[in-house]
Amino acid sequence: MRQPKNIFSNLDWTLVGMYMFFILVGWLNIYAAAYNEEHKSIIDFSQEYGKQFMWILISIVLILVVLILDAKFFATFSYFIYIFAIGLLLLTLAIGSEVNGSRSWIYFSDTVRFQPLELAKFATNLVLARFLGDISVRLQDIRTRLKAIAIIALPAMLVLMQNETGSMLVFASFIFVLYREGLSGNILIFGFALIVLFIFTLLIDKFIVVAFITLAAVIFLFLIRRSRKNIIQLLLVYGLIVGFIFSVNGIYEHVLEPHQKKRIDVFLGKVTDLKGKGYNVNQSKIAIGSGGAIGKGFLNGTQTKYKFVPEQNTDFIFCTIGEEWGFLGSGIVVIMFVLLLMRILFVAERQRSSFSRIYGYGLASLLFFHVMINIGMTIGLAPVVGIPLPFVSYGGSSLLSFTVLLFVFIKQDANRMQVL
Repeated sequence: MRQPKNIFSNLDWTLVGMYMFFILVGWLNIYAAAYNEEHKSIIDFSQEYGKQFMWILISIVLILVVLILDAKFFATFSYFIYIFAIGLLLLTLAIGSEVNGSRSWIYFSDTVRFQPLELAKFATNLVLARFLGDISVRLQDIRTRLKAIAIIALPAMLVLMQNETGSMLVFASFIFVLYREGLSGNILIFGFALIVLFIFTLLIDKFIVVAFITLAAVIFLFLIRRSRKNIIQLLLVYGLIVGFIFSVNGIYEHVLEPHQKKRIDVFLGKVTDLKGKGYNVNQSKIAIGSGGAIGKGFLNGTQTKYKFVPEQNTDFIFCTIGEEWGFLGSGIVVIMFVLLLMRILFVAERQRSSFSRIYGYGLASLLFFHVMINIGMTIGLAPVVGIPLPFVSYGGSSLLSFTVLLFVFIKQDANRMQVL
């Protein structure tokens, strides 16, 4: 098999082009959000957009490193990378600095800090692909399922201990990878049903919810073939659901932090707190709505420029896009994310190795969850959990993490013809 002539041979330039698009969109909108008359230069390292430019340059170096390395490197050393990431998460719990209520950052200086959970997402995707890609592994085996869940759950629990609930939920997106590799769709439906029940139990009395579940179980009992096995399965599922309903209030009161409960209450409309926990979302919707159809124009946003929207460079960067580029610009960004996800899935399906295919689905799952939750919370369709918009939000840890995630996949695809 003929080897590639250079590191740029066989690259999927569609994915590379989409990456460049999002990097440019992010940088310009970070600049627009922080722009003022005193700092006009787009490359001003004292400002966030200048620092983001530095992270973009570092990302380019990382891309070159990924492309230079042998494609087998990532599968070979996946477990070592995973163990290193777990070690960093443990170290963060011990010496990490607290930022906005979470202990998830390691500070090297006043201007340089690192969030190990971003590396943990990459490492988990690598190990999950390595484990499930083994020819002897069958997901239908209960022991295999438990091992796969343990791979995902270990970093997720450590991230939760850092009080990063939103980032912990990101690890749940790997369920889509398991589904692609043979996990029953009933488990996905069951998981979604539990989320719906959690919300309804917080909104209305739990006994009313149990009454509806009981009625549904009785109706379903008459619809199914009433064999002993089916009845036992139905009673087991019914018991699990009822037990979950009665545990919701305990989870809400004793697991969630006060600020998280307040955000959920605001999201569900149980309380109105436009000057407190609901302030971010309210100002976000005002900023996006004020953009109208075509926006106010580049550097002409007022809601974000004058700091009405907190975190407008990071978690709420989509507000700047909505205000300055309007519905048209926002729509283009959303469509481009959809096309990016579709392209990743298309490229994943043409892989010759199971590792590359599973890794691609993990990448798509992480991106989908981040995009859905980030944009959802800026328009009030999801609670504020504090996760960045991939490639667009300000921040070195996030940008470097998603850059490596994407270009490791691009490297795997470029090498697919060397896989027998």
